[in-house]
Amino acid sequence: MSFAPMAPAIRPARESVLVVKLAIAFALAALADWLFYDQTPGISVAMFAIALACGSVIANMAGLDRNKIGLAGLILLAGLAPVVEEVNALSLILLFLAFGLSLAHATNPDLDSPGRFALALRDLFLIGPFRFFRDAIGVFSLPGFISSIAVWLVPLTLGSIFILLFGAANPVIEKWIAQLIPSGGASPISVARLLFWTAATMFVWPFIQIWWRRKPASPPAEPVLQAREPATRPSPLFGAASILRSLILFNLLFAVQTALDLIYLWGNVELPPAITYASYAHDGAYALILTALLAAGFVLAAMRPGGPAEKSKLIRPLVYLWVAQNILLVASAMLRLDLYVQIYLLTYWRVAAFIWMLLVALGLVLIVARIVLERPNSWLIRANLIALTTVLYACSLINFTPIIADYNVTHSGEASGRGAPIDVNYLFQLGPQALPAIDKAIQLRAFDPTLVSRRDCLQRRARDTASWRAWDFRSWRLRRYISVLHPGSATGS
Repeated sequence: MSFAPMAPAIRPARESVLVVKLAIAFALAALADWLFYDQTPGISVAMFAIALACGSVIANMAGLDRNKIGLAGLILLAGLAPVVEEVNALSLILLFLAFGLSLAHATNPDLDSPGRFALALRDLFLIGPFRFFRDAIGVFSLPGFISSIAVWLVPLTLGSIFILLFGAANPVIEKWIAQLIPSGGASPISVARLLFWTAATMFVWPFIQIWWRRKPASPPAEPVLQAREPATRPSPLFGAASILRSLILFNLLFAVQTALDLIYLWGNVELPPAITYASYAHDGAYALILTALLAAGFVLAAMRPGGPAEKSKLIRPLVYLWVAQNILLVASAMLRLDLYVQIYLLTYWRVAAFIWMLLVALGLVLIVARIVLERPNSWLIRANLIALTTVLYACSLINFTPIIADYNVTHSGEASGRGAPIDVNYLFQLGPQALPAIDKAIQLRAFDPTLVSRRDCLQRRARDTASWRAWDFRSWRLRRYISVLHPGSATGS
């Protein structure tokens, strides 16, 4: 099978037509933002469905079967009725089915069986959204002016995302951005909103640029080759020129963040007015990790085996410099999290965050190793899987509960004179494995009778649930500790 336009007589859309369709898709994404972003859905769903139907008709006027438009409209109205009544999972499913059936009925001449209808729905809702990137890249495949814009599209787009992430992670950069943006803006740009726009554009695209799957015997060999030929042309989006511009811009942006971290985070230099050291150190660790992951994805895409940038003597040093800055970025994120833990103590999620950051840093090192050793991406995948399996196996042998509990008691305000007070409720939530730390907390609290009573209840629970069937080495060590320090409350051997 091959993908074909909605009518056999229509060739793949020209780039100029795709530009118009992209404009319609972005307009619908803007409407989706206004109707749905941070809003409760209701009649807005029906309004957007009608707008999407109108946009689909305008974008595909030449391919519509005029004799079937009436029935297609009735099908769509039938699907809208449940949504107008109430927006729930069932009404949304019915709307999707009605929309897909009406669109296929009006534009797909091969819809002659339930199986073909199922294939059409799969292509429309599951495969169609991902065609947006391929078709958008097709717009920039022309030589000349559009091509010169295309080489800047990736660096400027990703560079803007990196600036937003740095603004979320660094109050100094956030202050600079606020000074550049006029005050009083109605709605600030956020990473979540950018992701929403991307998802909305991908969702509407298959309704704007309609392609259906041909029957096996339908297309001759030559048109299929003609349809595939444009995809083999090199795209300037990830050509050597675009990658070079991206790396130069990204290294400059990351150098600013790196310099600020070296000055304020690692060097403890006095911060600008109105910015506290706590806000600088504690905010944005996860945003920096997301930045490093995006950077790793770009490096993999740019330095793909056999790609135009793999053998470049100018691009490779820039890649190594950028990966080194990303590793330092991960180290800064770990330091931020460590400072945060020193103040607000330790939890399971914060331990998991430390481990995740180590894996991200190791993944960046492995990316450099793949490039230096000229190994395929399959080697990189295997190496990362080995690292992940090793770390998970090691974690399975480590008893994190007493480590977390002991750290929280030892570094609490009662024990060290600084930091947060002991979160007693969290200690008891950790379960019997936290009993050694709970005993320390009782000593620090001058044998608070309430804590002693709760500790005794936890010990009894451990004793009552103990049996030879539930034996494990970790629990045996705990029962041995209890029997030594509290002989009268021994839980068995």
